[in-house]
Amino acid sequence: MRVVAFGTYDARHHPRVEVLMAGLRTHGVTVEECNVPLDVDTAARVEALRRPWRLVPLAGRLLAAWVRLWRLARRLEAPDAVLVGYVGVVDVHLARRRWPQARLVLDHLAFVGGIARDRALGGGAMRRLLDRIDVAAMRRADVVVVDTEEHLALMPADLRSRGVVVPVGATDPWFTTSPPDDDDGTLRVVFFGLYTPLQGAPTVGAAIARCGPEVSFTMIGHGQDLAATIAAAGGRPGVEWREWVEPERLPALVADHDVCLGIFGTGEKARRVVPNKVYQGAAAGCAVVTSETEPQQRMLGDAAVFVPPGDSVALAATLERLATDRAALDEMRRRSRTHADRAFRPGAVVTPLLDALGRPRR
Repeated sequence: MRVVAFGTYDARHHPRVEVLMAGLRTHGVTVEECNVPLDVDTAARVEALRRPWRLVPLAGRLLAAWVRLWRLARRLEAPDAVLVGYVGVVDVHLARRRWPQARLVLDHLAFVGGIARDRALGGGAMRRLLDRIDVAAMRRADVVVVDTEEHLALMPADLRSRGVVVPVGATDPWFTTSPPDDDDGTLRVVFFGLYTPLQGAPTVGAAIARCGPEVSFTMIGHGQDLAATIAAAGGRPGVEWREWVEPERLPALVADHDVCLGIFGTGEKARRVVPNKVYQGAAAGCAVVTSETEPQQRMLGDAAVFVPPGDSVALAATLERLATDRAALDEMRRRSRTHADRAFRPGAVVTPLLDALGRPRR
């Protein structure tokens, strides 16, 4: 089987498509890339939704990327399937026009309408428009890849048979990290993310303020809730705030911590997702502490410690318990790494997609 990974995706910052490609290759599929990353980060896309006049330069960049993509695509032989990487709700239409006979796979990791609701973007008209963009993209595809059963349930009923649930997983560099070999008695905790409402970062900030000196924190990222998170932490010492870490350096940095924090948001979207970081933190050998939601409990089982969403008191108590019970911490680290090695490697997570590609085209 030959697959072309197509679109303006940026695998460096959104590694989901990299996991899918690596997984397919593990199973003997030939994967070629036809990729022109759209040099627009998430913050800029969000800003364009807040201020629609900024959509004009964004559309210009997208058109320029599409011209390059079309030229690259013309050099490729017709593939058996085309994988449109996240965020591909617009790219999928170009892919269908270029390869009308190929099976078209849309990696629909996040619904753009859901992103708008989570971040309180735009009014009802804007969100309805984004919902229609989601549905149009799903109708264009033959296979729609989502990450949880909850996201599958959001698909229109007449399209749900095209959906396949494929866990996000983690790329190989996360599995090649080594645990820290020094133990100064401090529980080292890491959080990384975009500080959106989904993350529930202010809950982490409030937990930081409650923890004693036996717990240290590395907080990586920036976004709309960063100021609120810093304020909630109350100037507590033992916290390192880092705006950015290069993706290539992140696996080793995370592996140098004892605990990787997941998400703690209380919104609807936070109750539907299993974030990248819990897969990555488990693969890096950290104990994972995240919110007690159905998809995360289903995916992680006893390989994580769960606290109620938005509960900073429970989060702080959990971290202090792990700081004082090193045997429990070591056991959780062992469980998370073992589970990740079995279930989160690219070759494992991609199995449902391979099954879907084996079905006759609808």
